[in-house]
Amino acid sequence: MDDGFLQRVNAMVRAATAEDQAFSDLMPQVMKESQGLPPVVLNLAMMKMGEGIAAAPPNLGCWLAIMAGAWVENGATTFGVEQPLLDRTIEVADSGVAFADAWRAATGNDPPSPSGGQPSQEIVDTLAPRLQDPVGAMMAWFSMERFALGANTMLSKSPELRAGVGDRERKVSVTRRMAEHCEQMGWVAKLLRVLDNERLLVLDRRTRQGWTVTIGGIGDNFQLHTLLAGALLGRPGGLPGTPPTPEIIACFLDADTPPGRPVISSPWNLVDAHGEWIYNEGVPADVPAVNGTRVIVLDPPSYERHFPAGRHHPMMAGSLTLDGLHLPEDLAGWWPHIAPARNPVGA
Repeated sequence: MDDGFLQRVNAMVRAATAEDQAFSDLMPQVMKESQGLPPVVLNLAMMKMGEGIAAAPPNLGCWLAIMAGAWVENGATTFGVEQPLLDRTIEVADSGVAFADAWRAATGNDPPSPSGGQPSQEIVDTLAPRLQDPVGAMMAWFSMERFALGANTMLSKSPELRAGVGDRERKVSVTRRMAEHCEQMGWVAKLLRVLDNERLLVLDRRTRQGWTVTIGGIGDNFQLHTLLAGALLGRPGGLPGTPPTPEIIACFLDADTPPGRPVISSPWNLVDAHGEWIYNEGVPADVPAVNGTRVIVLDPPSYERHFPAGRHHPMMAGSLTLDGLHLPEDLAGWWPHIAPARNPVGA
């Protein structure tokens, strides 16, 4: 085990939290050394990295976030760092809202780009009459992109982190607002809406049968649509038709997209319980619930849809498990709650 590496990580984190100039020398050393280490060694450093991300000022903590994200992408655990990194990302986003509002109030213009600009005394002077800590707000603003990149990795890789998010709607709202200024915050907002261990009721309007499925890590309804086709088409207890190939299904679960990114077609219109179309560009969280359960109704396609294979969030593994078949007589109590499609075929 590389005790020297762990000692240098500890020294780097101490320097970051103390705002010691030694951080500028230690950080590239640790990053370079980590590139040749196995995940089992990196795992031992994650708790310390999480402590640093939580305690360091944002202009230094954001570099720890980038480094931890790179280690996770190379096979290290998210444990110990995922929650502090997400917490700091939301904190930076909250600060960003105050920064943007103060800047617009002071200048009448949009704030500087958090990725293309840089801190300056002019920014501090502009914000000082309106913010209690203009320096801290400025440092948070220019660290936003790096924190968001790290949070994107943690949310993509950790279903436990996604499932445990509290005050979800507020966090989605603030990160969405910051997406105007930082594209990566938009990725975080989308990942915060991903459903995990979510049970859905899928109904086929033509046959009146249905299925219960459990989904997780599904980034958009293109992915949901394809995995439903893989679970139901041509399967015992399913529906007639040809399912996507195993290679295509795999790339909507956790495999790489095949070369050339094949184009696939959609076998259904997906409709919610109120008769509204479920658009493939949306996400499963958009589907409304009936009596606490999200309901998807399968209708014949009104036109042929084609879309490229692959996951919206490539680092996030998806899942769809078929839990059970429901015969028409089992669903007699559900159909009175299901509206006709508002865009029926032939209308």
